[in-house]
Amino acid sequence: MTTEKKSKINTLLSSLPSGIVLTSTWLTKQGYSLDLQKQYKKSQWFNSIGTGALIRDGDRVDYLGGIYALQSQLGFSIHPGAKTALSLQGKAHYLELAEKKAILFGLLGEKLPMWFDKYDWGINIDCKLSSFLPPELGLVEIEHKNFSVKVSGPARAMMECLYLAPRGQPLLEAYELMEGLNNLRPASVQKLLENCSSVKVKRLFLYMADKAGHEWLSYINLKKIDLGTGKRSIVEGGIYIPEFRITVPKELELRDDKGL
Repeated sequence: MTTEKKSKINTLLSSLPSGIVLTSTWLTKQGYSLDLQKQYKKSQWFNSIGTGALIRDGDRVDYLGGIYALQSQLGFSIHPGAKTALSLQGKAHYLELAEKKAILFGLLGEKLPMWFDKYDWGINIDCKLSSFLPPELGLVEIEHKNFSVKVSGPARAMMECLYLAPRGQPLLEAYELMEGLNNLRPASVQKLLENCSSVKVKRLFLYMADKAGHEWLSYINLKKIDLGTGKRSIVEGGIYIPEFRITVPKELELRDDKGL
């Protein structure tokens, strides 16, 4: 390899954090041609983890290193959400999260690249595509290793849990998560509720916040939130809650603050 090419690879390696995926598309835009990328692989600077994706030789990359590439290099809105996001922020440590699964959320029309979908991250990936919330609203950046990725903040993550409920997220577990969210910022919650298109999510969110007795709920202006018309039955044979016009599981409504 020529001195010029060595200098180019050294510049690349020194400018990027370890533990991330590098996409061929992004590298090409940075001036590293496909031919040059092939030479880097041949010289064992990089290894391929699928078509269009590379990692440094000897680097240990987890799924968040892949998420970094999706967000920072490809401009995807796909992000860790629901209880995965809560767990990453230490908001779900008291729950039994035995299953090794990461829940991702992205916009309708987006699709995980083949390299991400097929690669063995050592964890099951479940990607949900929906537009029930604007893609940029309610996200926060978290530090992981020596890079950062965007994940759902606590309020958005809770709404994503409720979007999956009851089939993809047990409601009792969702309520346990809600109980721990006693310091949400009312302004952030307000904006999310006003921009959420799912009536089910909004009614469940408000019902659970009310049941949990969170102080921040008193600062929410319900008049600005479209809660739809008519009744919503979340489950069959449950208990109807007139204030929020929803039917919830008996075990949820009858559960007291001590979890009995």
